[in-house]
Parts: sequence; structure tokens; C-alpha cells
Amino acid sequence: MTDLYLVPGFSQTAGAWDDVRAALPTTARARPLDVPAGATFEATAARLAREGRGVWSGYSMGGRLALSIALDRPAAVEALVLVSTNPGLEDARERATRRRSDEDLATLVESDGRERFLEQWVAQPIFDGLDPTEALRHRLSSPTELARQLRILGQGTHQPMWDRLGELTMPVAVMAGERDEKYTAIARRIVSAVGTNASLHIVPGAGHALLQEAPATVAEILSTL
Repeated sequence: MTDLYLVPGFSQTAGAWDDVRAALPTTARARPLDVPAGATFEATAARLAREGRGVWSGYSMGGRLALSIALDRPAAVEALVLVSTNPGLEDARERATRRRSDEDLATLVESDGRERFLEQWVAQPIFDGLDPTEALRHRLSSPTELARQLRILGQGTHQPMWDRLGELTMPVAVMAGERDEKYTAIARRIVSAVGTNASLHIVPGAGHALLQEAPATVAEILSTL
């Protein structure tokens, strides 16, 4: 039976996939992963890929890491599920701006601590509609690790993967919430770039945080691959 490798988003632990796991068939071999430490975005993806071959799914930042594995180590990926994922920022100036912004956030978490930072993070408009208590479940406990992810794994830290999407030959499922207009547009563009082996799944009534807002739908997609 195929292993399902589940990679969480920024600031999340593997537990962020708990609701999805609960909705999967009891026979599913789900393997939620914590994001390992790595010197670069690419090195972090490489460390994840050591887990083995299977279906790889990632949410947001975790989706970018899973996509990197699929592109650079396709033999490890039987199928790919991208949940609320952006393949990267294409404009170099935008990437530089994002790096500066993430550095400011990293400095903030180091100076003000985990709780204040996370409260501000989940208060962003992208998480509208998600209960704050729910949004704060399964978050990293270490300010040092939060700051590291911002500096190493943010969208400004790696080259965009848009122009490589046509290299993907495995089945690719792309998910976004209907209310998350930015990422629904990104999802449609990903599917168009990948080609006939890609499928689009827009979740009615949901926003960006699909692991919490629509775990049964995410589990359903995973179960079909």
C-alpha cells in the first residue's frame, strides 16, 4: 500500500494534519511529517525526500517543499497533492521584498516571543473565517524554529518553480478554497501549466486553511490517488 507523506505549512507541526488523517480510510498509511531543519529550502526538501516513495501532499509552504521533491526527485513521488500552494514568486524584486519582510517577522518573533507573533500571524485576512483557537492548534513551540523557517523557507528564498511545472509526469491534484481568490487563481494556473495529468479541486465555501476548514475534502482527494 502506498505511503501518504503529509507536509505542514509555515509554523505548523505534523499535527496540523490530524483532522485530515481522521477522515482518511483506516487502511490509509498516512505519515504526517514535521518540517526538518535544513541550510536552504532545497536542502530541506532533500531531507524530506529521504522518507521514501509515495504520494506527497503539502499545504502552503509544505506544498512548495513537496513540489520541489516532485521536480528534483520524481522517482520518490507517485502522485502529488498541492493544497493552497504557490510555486513561487516570479519577480526578483518581489522576492527581495518578501525576504526583507520575512526577516522583519523573524526579528519580531525573536524579540516578542511565540505567542504574540502567532496571534498576529493568524489574524491575517487570509485566515478570515477560521476560529483563532483552531488556527493556533499544532503550532511550533520554538521561536528559534519559527524564525528559521521565515529566513530559510519563505517564498523569497528560492527560485520560482512555475517554468518547471510541465516536467511533472505523475498525477497532480491541486486544491484551493473558493473564498481564497488569490490561490484559486494560482491553482488554475498550475493545472494549466502541468497539463492533462493535473486535476483542479476548488472547495466550496472554504478559505486558505483547508486542513482545518475542509479536512474531509482533502482526505477524499488523497484517497483517490
